[in-house]
Amino acid sequence: MSNHDTQDTRQAVQGKQKMTPSEAFVETLVANGVTDMFGIMGSAFMDAMDIFAPAGIRLVPVVHEQGAAHMADGYARVSGRHGLVIGQNGPGISNCVTGIAAAYWAHSPVVIVTPEAGTTGIGLGGFQECHQLPMFQEFTKYQGHVTHPARMAEYTGRCFDRAMSEMGPTQLNIPRDYFYGEIEAEIPEPSRLDRGPGGTRSLDEAAALLAKAEFPVIVSGGGVVMADGVEACQALAERLGAPVVNSYQHNDSFPASHPLWCGPLGYQGSKAGMKLIAQADVVVALGTRLGPFGTLPQHGLDYWPKDAKIIQIDADHKMLGLVKKIAVGICGDAKASAEALSERLADNELACDATRAQRAERIAEEKAAWERELDEWTHEQDPFSLDAIDEAKDETPFSGGEYLHPRQVLRELEKAMPADVMVSTDIGNINAVAHSYLRFERPRSFFAPMSFGNCGYALPTIIGAKAAAPERPAIAYAGDGAWGMSLMETMTAVRHDIPVTAVVFHNRQWGAEKKNQVEFYNRRFVAGELDNQSFAEIGRAMGAEGITVDRLEDVGPALEKAVALQMKEGKTCIIEILCTRELGDPFRRDALKKPVRLLEKYQDYV
Repeated sequence: MSNHDTQDTRQAVQGKQKMTPSEAFVETLVANGVTDMFGIMGSAFMDAMDIFAPAGIRLVPVVHEQGAAHMADGYARVSGRHGLVIGQNGPGISNCVTGIAAAYWAHSPVVIVTPEAGTTGIGLGGFQECHQLPMFQEFTKYQGHVTHPARMAEYTGRCFDRAMSEMGPTQLNIPRDYFYGEIEAEIPEPSRLDRGPGGTRSLDEAAALLAKAEFPVIVSGGGVVMADGVEACQALAERLGAPVVNSYQHNDSFPASHPLWCGPLGYQGSKAGMKLIAQADVVVALGTRLGPFGTLPQHGLDYWPKDAKIIQIDADHKMLGLVKKIAVGICGDAKASAEALSERLADNELACDATRAQRAERIAEEKAAWERELDEWTHEQDPFSLDAIDEAKDETPFSGGEYLHPRQVLRELEKAMPADVMVSTDIGNINAVAHSYLRFERPRSFFAPMSFGNCGYALPTIIGAKAAAPERPAIAYAGDGAWGMSLMETMTAVRHDIPVTAVVFHNRQWGAEKKNQVEFYNRRFVAGELDNQSFAEIGRAMGAEGITVDRLEDVGPALEKAVALQMKEGKTCIIEILCTRELGDPFRRDALKKPVRLLEKYQDYV
């Protein structure tokens, strides 16, 4: 049971007192509301670890430290509070780099505690010694290095404060001998910024631009979720009658049941959203940096409006105008800014009011057309992949059924998805296609590896999310390649009673990259095939339930059964779905071109 199943009534010690540095560290965690942390035990921090339990802090031991960092990320993204990861100095810490990088691009307030070699041995090449600050400098907003035991509470508190104020991971680096001794310390109270709506001038300029807009469109990004600003975004959209599209991998930034919701942009996103934003004369980019991978052409549509005026709102001023040319930049909290714009537009006569009914009709038409296309989309219209489909049909699945088309599977999963669900997706072909089928009614429900795009993300992240919100159903999507990098954390879920459901798309290949070999390398497949055992059986061997699905009519019931096992019996379940080798759109084309071979020995390879 999570420590926050009950109200947190703990209080850190008050005033300046004598204590050990370990006690100062732990008391600062208590002051910041820490109840859960993720990692693997180690001698480097054992003195502090010894008093975690009496302080009301649960250390969840993981199988691999990358998983711990992802769990801390998921925990932070669901709770809106800090996620905390810790490990043994040296290899335990270096194992976390990928997970912290993913958290960086998700703007998650993760604090990574990195005990390091003792001060008397640094520089001598001792056991598990390495320079731990440089390896994280690109993926942290702040790095605190404890320079003296007496400053333990100061640096610990600052890392927690900066993670929230800078909207991203921070690193607390502690020489392992600094946990010991006697100091006099005062535990700092947490400091939290009160973010405002932005400057009056920029808000007035944005309101004036919106008043003249005839076809405004809102891009609702991750900043809306982090600011708890979905209702404010909805109010602004309703005032304007503006279609709302989700920024890439932020499908939970606007309720999918709302008539103005039009789906996500970017890779494998919504055609309806893309066709509607293409008509915009003013775009409100609310809480989004408009990253290049989230606005790239897709489905043959170069949809980003070339002449639209862009109003960009972001709490980080460095993001304003970074990717797209903007007309107005507002440095402000997404919720507060949306509310300020709604107030300015409340009693004004807007140009878009005259076309509200026609715009609503167009939104409904585009959404209906896209839903019909999704219903009927059972192949990629790609002749290069047809022999791969035929090859798959000739094979025999584990249980004698048939290999299933990924899009049909995703549609069935969508229909069976429980209310109030949390979903994490890994990187990969089928997971990217899933963006068109994942719809949410509330924020803090969808978690993806964002711009870092690493494999092995989904399962540990959803375990962290479940630890933060045990009352909500938690489901991870992963392809078989990515699953191989993280499946061992099934043991963490089972051992520590953090039940989740994992859906594994078993298509026996690295599909996303394999499509590039189809498009550019004349179907010369190198290193793309995966010969895997049954993941359902592997899951059962680790103490989870396992279900293999090879009939389309069994997809929805399998998910419903697994969720019931999770929510009613506290069991983790691995659903293995046997999929065709259908290949979707190329994952990325930015550095690829048809090969030119100059050496004679390679000239057949063009």
